[in-house]
Amino acid sequence: MSFTEDVAPAVEPIWTAIERHPMVAGIGDGTLDREPFAYWVKQDYRYLIEYSRVFAYGAGRAPSLDEMGKFAELLAGTLNTEMDLHRAYAAEFGISSEELEATDPSPTTQAYTDFLVRTAAVDSFGELIAALVPCMWGFHETGKRLAADGLPDHPQYREWIEMYTSDEFAELTTWCLELMDRVADDAEPEGLERFREHLLTSARYEYRFWDAAWEQEDWTV
Repeated sequence: MSFTEDVAPAVEPIWTAIERHPMVAGIGDGTLDREPFAYWVKQDYRYLIEYSRVFAYGAGRAPSLDEMGKFAELLAGTLNTEMDLHRAYAAEFGISSEELEATDPSPTTQAYTDFLVRTAAVDSFGELIAALVPCMWGFHETGKRLAADGLPDHPQYREWIEMYTSDEFAELTTWCLELMDRVADDAEPEGLERFREHLLTSARYEYRFWDAAWEQEDWTV
């Protein structure tokens, strides 16, 4: 059994909680109000900036040229393509590029991205991958589950589901899961436990990211 197969039962309740969260359920049936999703779009833009830093660390710490090249490709794609697409998608909700840039990270966004960047900077390459896996794995799993119930009429929410069920995103998710398994194959038991802890922490933050958008979380002082 691979590492990700072994950890799958532990993350399954988190994926289920995400699927059933009113934010995600509202995307799935097309009934979600604009305000919480606009909040999510703006916070996700802040997330992508820090996510790019994790790819940069991945390229620098990758043990092979192939892995270095893949992380460099992901970094360039996120900075030069995905963020442009995100700005265009945000514009469909009436959110300008200036508004995206002016958005401050929420407490959850700050905590999640701080965890990711700190892990990428100071922990092992395997822990970096473990912290990275849930973003791809969770979104692909959520997209598949929503699509299985039928796509909504809402054009932007339909587009969101199609993005995360696309062949391209499926391939990226598979690459990340397989990389995690390869790294885990060479790890000692204590290393595997750290991988598991990092993966579960990121998966829990994935849920919190949705919940923060639903609550439109802000700093209280």
